[in-house]
Amino acid sequence: MKKDILNKYNINNQEIEIKSDLASEFPVYIYLSEKKDYLLYSTSIKQLLDSEEVNKPLKTTIEGISFLLQSGVVPLPNTVYQNIFIVSIGNTAKVKTVNNKIEIEFSYHFPFMNKDRDDEADIDEKFILETLAEATISRLEKDRDSYLFHSAGKDSNSIALALAEAGYQNQVTCISHQSKGDKDESEISQKIAKQLGFKHQKLYDPKELNEKYLYSINTFFENAPFPSMDGVTLAYPLYATQINFDGTNLIDGMGNDTFIGHIPSKLEFERQRKLSRYHNLRPFVDKLDSYGRVKVATNTRSEWTGLFGISYRDTSKILKNSYNAYSYWKNIDVERNNFDYLDFRASLRGTLIDQEIFTRKIRNFADITNSNLILPWTNQKVAQYFSKLPERYLFDRKELKNKLILRKILKNKIGLDSDKLGKMAYSFDFYAILMMMKDYVDNQILFCKLWNNIEIKKLLNSFYHKIDSNHRLSWRYKTLVQRLYLISVWYNTNKYVNN
Repeated sequence: MKKDILNKYNINNQEIEIKSDLASEFPVYIYLSEKKDYLLYSTSIKQLLDSEEVNKPLKTTIEGISFLLQSGVVPLPNTVYQNIFIVSIGNTAKVKTVNNKIEIEFSYHFPFMNKDRDDEADIDEKFILETLAEATISRLEKDRDSYLFHSAGKDSNSIALALAEAGYQNQVTCISHQSKGDKDESEISQKIAKQLGFKHQKLYDPKELNEKYLYSINTFFENAPFPSMDGVTLAYPLYATQINFDGTNLIDGMGNDTFIGHIPSKLEFERQRKLSRYHNLRPFVDKLDSYGRVKVATNTRSEWTGLFGISYRDTSKILKNSYNAYSYWKNIDVERNNFDYLDFRASLRGTLIDQEIFTRKIRNFADITNSNLILPWTNQKVAQYFSKLPERYLFDRKELKNKLILRKILKNKIGLDSDKLGKMAYSFDFYAILMMMKDYVDNQILFCKLWNNIEIKKLLNSFYHKIDSNHRLSWRYKTLVQRLYLISVWYNTNKYVNN
C-alpha cells in the first residue's frame, strides 16, 4: 500500500489484509460505509476524513466517549467514531464480502516480545546513528523549514546527534519548551543544540491569553481529526503562535519504548505486582465517585500501565447509556496473563497510550498545520534492529533502567550524563492555561450536548472543590477537568463532527 493514497474496497472484491508497518510509522485508517457496501483506507487520516465518500457529520460512539472519560484512550482498532478504525502496531484487518456486506475481521499479535530477541546479536553504535539519520533525512521534504522537538532526553538527543554527524545542522532548528520550576529542560537543550551546531528556539508559556492564542486554540479543535487526552495538548496551539509551522517538517523522538524496552518506575512495578489481584472488588468500588481512594487500589494490571480517569459511577451520571471500561481491561489482563510485566506494558502502553495519547497529539498538530511529521524511531529499519538486540544492551530488569545503549552513546559523544541528570519529565502547566480562560472552559463543558446538564455541573464543581482545597491528588483532578474540556470543546467545535 502506497503512503497517503486513498484506497477503496468494493463488495465482492478479492479478500484483502490490511496492516501497518512494524512500529506504526504510518498507521492505516479505515472507513466502512454505513451500508457496508464499500470501504476506504489510507495512511492519511486527513485524506480519509476529507473524502466526499465519507459521510459527514461523523457519529461518535457512547463506548468511545466512555473510554475517553474512564481511561483517556479508546482501545484500538476502534476509535471514538462509528465505522472508523485504526490499524496500528500488531493489528491486522482482514476485509472480505459475506452475503453482499463487507466484513472486517480484526486480530492482534504483539510483534516485540523480549523472548524473541537474538542473544547473539552485537551492538553497532555507528549503524545506530547512521540508521536514525537516514530515517530522518529520507523523510525530509525539500524547501520546507525543519524543526526537531528537542529536550534533555535520550530520544531526541540521539536524533540530534545522528543529524549532526550527517552534517544536517544548518537544515534543522531545535525547539524546546521552557517549563516552570526545576524540571525545565530548555537550558540543557539549548546548550546541546549549540554544541552540535544547531539553531535553537525556546517556546514559552503565555502570561495572558491574547486573541491570537484563543484563535489558535479554536483552529486546533475545529480541525483535529481525533480528540487527544494528552496533558500537553494545549501547548501545541500555543506553539503555533510563536512559530509558523504551516507546511514544515516536524521531527519528534517518540515511538521507541515499545521495542527498546518499556520500563516502568519501581513504584508502578510494585503496585501492579501487589495490587492487581484486588481488581475483582471493582464492581463494588465502581459505586464510588471519581476520588474514592479505593478505586486506584482496584486497578487492573492494564490500568496500572497509565490508564485512569473518571469513575464509572460518575461516567454513568453524566453520559447516558455509558459503557464500563473495567470489563474490557479485565479481559485484556486475562488474554495476556502469560506476559511478564515488561512485555505486558509494551504491548498495552506502547501500542495504545504511546500511540493514541502521546503521539496522537502531534499527529493531530501535523494534520492541522499541513506539516510533514517525521518519527525516526518508528522507522521500520530502526525498529527491526532494536527489537532483535539482546536485553543487556537496552535495559536492566533488576534496576528498572532503560535505554542503556543510548545513555552510553550520548555520554561518550556529547557528554550528556542521563544517569546524573535523572528523569526530566516534560512539564506544561495546562491548568494555568485553563484558568486563564475559565469562563470559556466551563461553558464548553457545561453546554456540551454529550452530558447531562445537571450532573456535569455537579461533577465539575466537585473537581474544582478538591483542587481548591489542595487535595493530595489535586493534580489528578486538574487532569480530569482538562479531559472534560478536551472532549467537550472537540465535540462542540470539530468540523468532522459538526459538518
